[in-house]
Amino acid sequence: MEHQHKYDAQGNQLCCTPAENKIDKNSGFPQFADDRCCSKPLSNKEPHSDHDGHNHSHSVENESVFKMFLPAVISLVLLLSGIAMDNWFTATWFTGCIRIIWYLAAYIPVGLPVFKEAVQVIVKGDVFSEFFLMGIATIGAFAIGEYPEGVAVMLFYAVGEVFQTLAVSRAKANIRSLLDQRPDEVTVLINSEPQTVKAETVNIGEVIQLKSAEKLGLDGELLSDTASFNTSALTGESKPDTKSKGQTVLAGMINLNTISQVKVTAAYTDSKLSKILELVQNATSQKAPTELFIRKFAKIYTPIVVFLALAICLVPYFIVADYQFKEWLYRALVFLVISCPCALVISIPLGYFGGIGAASRNGILFKGSNFLDTLANIKNVVMDKTGTMTEGVFKVQEVVFHPSFNKDEIMKMVNILESHSTHPVATAIHQYVGKPDTSIRLERTEEIAGHGLKSTVNGKDILVGNFKLMKKFGIVYDLDPDSIVYTTIAVAYANKFVGYITIADSIKDDAQQAVKSLHKLNIKATMLSGDKGTVVKHVAEQLGIDSAFGDLLPEDKVNRVKEIKAKGESVAFVGDGVNDAPVVALSDVGIAMGGLGSDATIETADVVIQDDMPSKIPMAINIGKQTKKIVWQNIALAFGVKAVVLVLGAGGLATMWEAVFADVGVALLAILNAVRIQRMKF
Repeated sequence: MEHQHKYDAQGNQLCCTPAENKIDKNSGFPQFADDRCCSKPLSNKEPHSDHDGHNHSHSVENESVFKMFLPAVISLVLLLSGIAMDNWFTATWFTGCIRIIWYLAAYIPVGLPVFKEAVQVIVKGDVFSEFFLMGIATIGAFAIGEYPEGVAVMLFYAVGEVFQTLAVSRAKANIRSLLDQRPDEVTVLINSEPQTVKAETVNIGEVIQLKSAEKLGLDGELLSDTASFNTSALTGESKPDTKSKGQTVLAGMINLNTISQVKVTAAYTDSKLSKILELVQNATSQKAPTELFIRKFAKIYTPIVVFLALAICLVPYFIVADYQFKEWLYRALVFLVISCPCALVISIPLGYFGGIGAASRNGILFKGSNFLDTLANIKNVVMDKTGTMTEGVFKVQEVVFHPSFNKDEIMKMVNILESHSTHPVATAIHQYVGKPDTSIRLERTEEIAGHGLKSTVNGKDILVGNFKLMKKFGIVYDLDPDSIVYTTIAVAYANKFVGYITIADSIKDDAQQAVKSLHKLNIKATMLSGDKGTVVKHVAEQLGIDSAFGDLLPEDKVNRVKEIKAKGESVAFVGDGVNDAPVVALSDVGIAMGGLGSDATIETADVVIQDDMPSKIPMAINIGKQTKKIVWQNIALAFGVKAVVLVLGAGGLATMWEAVFADVGVALLAILNAVRIQRMKF
């Protein structure tokens, strides 16, 4: 298969990566919508610089940390030696000239990059950036002879930028590790001979030979009898996952045993991991309301403080008797440095990105930081039963048919009819009966939502579904469905009730703990299911769920959720994201279980739990709460300190040194606070 390259509008070839053209051509790093910073380029090209408020593009891989600090180190040495010379030498015209040149030499290594950024931003139409504020403030400091303070402002700003770069690089480490999960080359069996080829050239249907400790490059079906895999890169679950012949294995899994063989079922760019990568890479495109507000606020706030600084400098001329321009200009410059909104516009997005990164490390994928905020305020979690709180692996318990019917013949009809369904019940029947008999001809087959299946065999109608289906078609039966605890599949043929099949499912190991954790967070748990009311009630009692409703059609689930929302309470719905699409659309947050097993789930849900574990539901909510807490701590810190120092600066009680702390110092503290979430254990 020849690899298909993609090109942009200018004819430039785009990088061929899991996310296709989601990768920035210049930086080589996945291009996040409205990205703040780029780290670890995958190519040797220079990082792309994109300015939007406080946008930067940082590279950690192409230069060592020492080189990143080098300009600041040079500036610091020259600054300290300049201050020492000020104390040693007598002020003369000559020493004054030397002093200016010396401090300019200290200023240029840290100041020049900021002026370059300022010019680039101004060209794009954003005049009032923090680069502009820093440039004006430090030029003003030089103009009034405050050389050490002018250099110090730029020096500390440069140091802050380096720490910010390192913090952002750490925040994106999870995504870089995901990008490294797929090998570029795989071993393919061609005429029974192993050959190493590019993973992107492998066709569907080809067989990959996987050695022990080797990563799988593409999705496929296991051909070996059994194999154990490390799936931690995909699910965050460290426990090995043993697969049997015929089961699905995914790109990024690591073979833990002997040599295994896998038949490829999806192209390189269509693997589940590719979709997961694209989801995570696009996660920052949907901003949280807090983040959007701060960005809008910064664009209004910055020009206001510039004009206030002008007012501080000029207005006193008309109202102060002993007005001195140099003194009031200094106050205005201090005010400018303090007012820089760096702490807000950097630490807040970093906090949200840290939350998304912490979640993905635990196998929880958020489609946007806005869902972190929403989950933090959730009061109700409404969940499906099958596949969410239970394993979704049904087994036939008993078949109770009327003696007048041939059990084997009816079960063959049921089996071929269920092959038209993807419901776990169909899988249980297939396992019980065996391979569907394709000689049985079905006619006019249809699925009746919330009821079951209907078809025609040998000119006679066959119905397979719940007892509501029997009532719908007027089928008479002489038993009480509520007396049967297990999930019951009713069968009718030729307008007569044949009998029923009972099927049982098992509760997931961590389901009960998940409900307890939700209750600790003061969240009410509700179960809605189309399954029998007795079964749903039985499962709900075992799990300690607050309220449960069974025998529901899709529209019934919608109505139940509407009732909760009518009380003014927020709702998160947990299910498969496909069959329950109306409820997912109605809920504030849609959480999908089994993200690795369903492409549609990944596309429709707001949050995807990759390993099907119910305990990840309260974990996701807790991550949202902690992220929001950190974000608001940073807002309070930035506004609180700046407000105090702004007043002191305008009153002449704060110097440029206090201004530097209020700007760069607070920014550093906020960044350090933001990255805390990446170290938290949930």
